[in-house]
Order: sequence, then structure tokens, then C-alpha cells
Amino acid sequence: MTEFRPGGFNIIPPVIKNLVILNALIFFAQLIFRDNATGAVSNYFALHDIHSELFKPHQIITYMFLHGGWDHIFFNMFALWMFGSILENLWGAKRFLVFYMACGIGAGLLHLAVLYYENAHLISQFNSWPVEVQEANREGLVSVLNSPTLGASGAVFGCLAAFGYLFPNSLIYLYFFIPIRAKWFVLFYGGMELWLAIRNSAGDNVAHWAHLGGAVVGLIIVWIWNKTNRRTFY
Repeated sequence: MTEFRPGGFNIIPPVIKNLVILNALIFFAQLIFRDNATGAVSNYFALHDIHSELFKPHQIITYMFLHGGWDHIFFNMFALWMFGSILENLWGAKRFLVFYMACGIGAGLLHLAVLYYENAHLISQFNSWPVEVQEANREGLVSVLNSPTLGASGAVFGCLAAFGYLFPNSLIYLYFFIPIRAKWFVLFYGGMELWLAIRNSAGDNVAHWAHLGGAVVGLIIVWIWNKTNRRTFY
């Protein structure tokens, strides 16, 4: 078998449906409250570097339900449905939800680790400057530390990686016209994310390490689940 097609009433399985609804409702809440500086949704629920005054432990979960714009939420939810619905039909609702949350949390943890490493150097450099130089640059440092990370991309990358692992020969149609096997799509996309993460070019505000973290966690989980059940390879 080279393809898996969910059938009948499982085209939109329950966890996928509820995740899409929840993400949409929270996105509308972001739009409503974004102009309220003291109660901005992203300040409290998006993920922040642990050096930031805005960091809260619950953000490692809540960040994955926020999005930065219409295109951000649309493509994340479309990819979640495209790959996640197949996994939920295969595993069932409970196991898929555990998988999704684990991928999102894993993505956030790797992103936090990278931020900690990068920003620790900035803080060390800042502390080495004379007081007057520190005061002139304090606002810029605070702005960097308070930059939010948000989106379901890390969890979605876990779904993509799991799909490529379980259904390597299934066809994915790029732009709805160009067929490519899932294994090559995942390898190419993952390679691009790794290259962009290492490159770390100025102005790139995409959390590439979070994407990679979600994919790695997804692969580890699905490998563990299938160690003694090779029949789930399609």
C-alpha cells in the first residue's frame, strides 16, 4: 500500500476538529485584545525566553494555540488536517492528542534551549558595557528578550514527520499539482529547516529550531510505538 485515505465520517476526526476550532477561537481573541497593551494575549500566553520578565511556565503549552496572522493559522491548520487526520484515524483520538501535545512541548523546549544559549551571550555582552552604554541599549535588549514565539508549527511538524515515517511512499502534491513521495518531502523540508536554523540570518523570525524539535520528538515517539508493530508501515 502506498497511500492512506481516511474514509466516511472520519475525514475530520474529533481531535483535529476541536483543535482547529480552539485555535480559531484563540486567534479571534488575539485580534480583539491585541491593542490592549496591559492584557495582550501574546504577552501572557506566547512563549518567551526564560530571561524575559514575561516568561511563565504555562507558556510551553499555551504558545502552540496562538498565531501571528491569517496566513500563519491557515497553513498550520491546513497541514494539521492534512497529516494529523490520517494519524488520528490510525491511532485513535487519545493517542493522537498525546502525540500532538508532546510534539508541541518538545518543540517549545528545544526553542527555549536555543534562545537561552543565544541570549545568554547577549546579556553577558550587555553586562560588560559601561553603565551609560547599557542605558542607551537597554530597550533594545528588553525588546529581544520579550520577543514572543507562537504557533502550532512545531506540533504540526511532528505530524508531518510521523506521516513520512509511517507512509513514506504516499504521494504529496505540492501546489496541488506536483507529486512527491512523503519520505523525500519530509527529508527535503527538514533539511531546509536545519539549514535555515544554522544560518540564522538577520530578519528571519521563523522558529526553525522549534520546527525541528517537533519533528524529532514526533519521530522518536512513532519509532517507539512501532518497534514491535511493523505492520503500520504503509
